[in-house]
Amino acid sequence: MKKPVLYVLLVLGISLIAAFTGFTTEQVFAIAIFVGFICGTLLFWEFRLAFALVGIALLLGSGLLDVPHLIEFASLDVILFLVGMMILVGYLEEKHFFNWALDKTLPYINHSATKLMTALMIFSFFSAAFVDEVTSILFMASIMLRVCRHYKVNPVPFIIMIVFATNIGSSATVVGNPVGVLIALRSGYSFPDFLRWASPISIIGLVITTVLSLWYFRKPMAELQASIKRVHQVEKEAGTAAAEETYDSKDMRLPGLLFVLTIAGLIAHKAIEDALGLGHNVMLVGVALLAAGVVLFVTRDHAKRLVETRVDWWTLSFFMLLFASAGTLQYVGVTSHLAEGMINLTGGNVRPLFVVVTWGIGLLTAFMDNVLAVASFIPIVGDLAEAGMQVAPLWWGMLMGGTIAGNLTFIGSTANIVAIGMLEKELGKKFGDPKN
Repeated sequence: MKKPVLYVLLVLGISLIAAFTGFTTEQVFAIAIFVGFICGTLLFWEFRLAFALVGIALLLGSGLLDVPHLIEFASLDVILFLVGMMILVGYLEEKHFFNWALDKTLPYINHSATKLMTALMIFSFFSAAFVDEVTSILFMASIMLRVCRHYKVNPVPFIIMIVFATNIGSSATVVGNPVGVLIALRSGYSFPDFLRWASPISIIGLVITTVLSLWYFRKPMAELQASIKRVHQVEKEAGTAAAEETYDSKDMRLPGLLFVLTIAGLIAHKAIEDALGLGHNVMLVGVALLAAGVVLFVTRDHAKRLVETRVDWWTLSFFMLLFASAGTLQYVGVTSHLAEGMINLTGGNVRPLFVVVTWGIGLLTAFMDNVLAVASFIPIVGDLAEAGMQVAPLWWGMLMGGTIAGNLTFIGSTANIVAIGMLEKELGKKFGDPKN
């Protein structure tokens, strides 16, 4: 079935189901626009921003959304936080800060395949947790490919292990994934709350995943160990060592200080808010913007280029319109209707609700962007809270479903897609090609 036909059938089918299940005409039209937005994004990914713009235009033209509510629903707090962090991370990447940190540890771990992969998975976990999953996979996959190239082993299983750790790590803190930012700013949870509730689950997930990965990929691990032993023996006999990039530690002082102070500020943001009498998560955004401002002062003549090239304006524009479209569903009463249905289905018991929300988002994440999945559910959880339900576990279920479940398929997260692109470039073949 061709994509345009499938698109029309999906939009019409879901709209008809909504019309026959108690939704008003206004709500059905809002659902049709939102479904058209989502299905257009999934089926015609390269035109996702175009679908978003047309969808918002239709909502405005139909009177279902006005400009004040568009601004309210666009989640500018989330967008500004991401802008600030993208500028900081872009600066750190250009200074090779992350490569320097990893290169400092590699000489101590590259004599054992098990130690090497365990350390790289741990590093992937923490880099995703404290930077973001995309940045993490970019430099960790580069390091992994460099290691595999040196030891002449197939990089596929080892890149998969790095991806697993990256997705799990992105669930550990607020900054690991846009999903975490979105949940934090809508639930009111702080960076320390994530460290208390999300990080332990993520660490347990990393331990289990590392053990299972080392067992499941035991044959490639044995090949890597044999190659390590052989290469080190040759280097020892020849009196040479592997050539690695070197970075001057003095050049890393300022990037390192900015990184540490930003993370410290994010961790302490709730205490700062309490001390200054500010609202929830005001300084979560404030710290990111302050860090970005300092970076722009430091980079001076290159500040404009940094903002233009390192901030993903295309994606951020898409996110704003997505949030506005999802907010419209709440505005016209669609999400309250769905929340009522979920309460009736589960009898108001938080445990089955937790299962429905977590696995619902998890399955959606496996086949579509996790931000899309979580943004669709957030208004529903908000309405459940207004109905008097205990929704605290649901926020964490949404986080885990929207991040860890990204490991289910190769399109389950941005990190997966980036890693596949890097592998295809390295190996010179397309993974979707049946000839390969």
